[in-house]
Amino acid sequence: AQVTIGPVIDNGFYYDFAYQRPFTPEDLPRIEDEMRKIAAEAMPLSRTVKSRDDAVAFFQGIGETYKAEIIRAIPAQEELSLYSQGEFTDLCRGPHVPDTGRLKVFKLLKVAGAYWRGDSNNAMLSRIYGTAFLNDKDLKAYLHQVEEAERRDHRRIGKALDLFHLQEEGPGLVFWHPKGWSIWQVVEQYMRRVYRDTGYGEVRCPQILDVSLWKKSGHWDNYAENMFFTESEKRTYAVKPMNCPGHVQVFNQGLHSYRDLPIRYGEFGACHRNEPSGALHGILRVRGFTQDDGHIFCAEEQIEAEVAAFHRQALKVYADFGFADIQVKIALRPDKRLGDDNTWDKAEHALRAALRGASVEWQELSGEGAFYGPKIEYHLKDAIGRTWQLGTMQVDFMMPGRLGAEYVDEHSQRRHPVMLHRAIVGSMERFIGILIEHHAGAFPVWLAPVQAVVLNITDAHAGYAAGSASAGAARFSRRGRFAQRKSGL
Repeated sequence: AQVTIGPVIDNGFYYDFAYQRPFTPEDLPRIEDEMRKIAAEAMPLSRTVKSRDDAVAFFQGIGETYKAEIIRAIPAQEELSLYSQGEFTDLCRGPHVPDTGRLKVFKLLKVAGAYWRGDSNNAMLSRIYGTAFLNDKDLKAYLHQVEEAERRDHRRIGKALDLFHLQEEGPGLVFWHPKGWSIWQVVEQYMRRVYRDTGYGEVRCPQILDVSLWKKSGHWDNYAENMFFTESEKRTYAVKPMNCPGHVQVFNQGLHSYRDLPIRYGEFGACHRNEPSGALHGILRVRGFTQDDGHIFCAEEQIEAEVAAFHRQALKVYADFGFADIQVKIALRPDKRLGDDNTWDKAEHALRAALRGASVEWQELSGEGAFYGPKIEYHLKDAIGRTWQLGTMQVDFMMPGRLGAEYVDEHSQRRHPVMLHRAIVGSMERFIGILIEHHAGAFPVWLAPVQAVVLNITDAHAGYAAGSASAGAARFSRRGRFAQRKSGL
């Protein structure tokens, strides 16, 4: 086998191998036995440093062509660290433990296929996932969580309950079935009431827009690799990855006074992003998704009140859907961004001030903001202790000016409004996937696609059962969620 790449990931690691056949789950116990033998031998690990060209020659010489390909892409002047144990040598930044005897509590979890470099045109590799802990107690707790997560897997439950499916002809695109769409409609109508009750006007914007708009907004320079494009009549269009430029166009249709602010727009906006095929995962990570997206156009002095009001509303929504353990984080300026440091200082200060005023504790994530502004993130803990990032609130001083949004202030001067980007559930697809796993498919009655079933004992009762089911369906406003099921008893 050839080794390719093997990074650390959340709760463990994986390694991709090029082998004459795919690995199977039955291979894992034998591999684990060999790992235990190596650990028992307490092999020392040694570090050497090589130039890029020497490292390429070394790995090429031992038949590790994938590793040599990785190294060729590294700048020539960089020195590379190699770690060895016994006869095995690999490229790694390190540091490592002194010897293999320190590694005693580990478990190989599963196998999967993965394309080399994440490109479906390249060779299919065998990926082995594993994890390691300091003690058996922590490993057992983690393995229990993994087992519970598999039981709750939204893909398995989605198939069992006939909610949705995905297929190869539309990678990352969801086919919703009637029962799954029923859940979608409940979530959407709930969020539509949130729009209405908090002063948002619902809008609808085009799916594709000329690239000239995306160049003005900054997406062309900062986000193009994640976008889909199409051409017609010698014009290039982009399928929207975000709803914000469209909402600015709605705002721009007319002159606004400072007395009109804040102006709030909401949209269940369908977006498409060119996610790598290897990153797609059921309905939790897709290419086509719909957001409960909203944008608030306001003056600087209104930011704190708007952010605080959004925070209160977001917590209520999460509580209604069964989430009580919420962490708040602020994602700060990334390396690739619009604007100058003074503008970013002002935007980050505004978010901190709003959370401080609402007596909220938060963590800060350096470098993880959007290219146009910092953002508050809401991280929810589910029934088995996993954390999911859902809602966001972003302060944007950039896009209104780039797209010509203006209002007239109290001194009759034209000014650019601040734009607040907000979403509570975020991707509807992802949120429903999280709900499926959080509730393990046993939804609360108000969310369940079928809320009651009428069973007949014999064929003689079938007509009465059907009539009862019809009466129940008519009585309940959510059509199609009250079913009659025939029994052969």
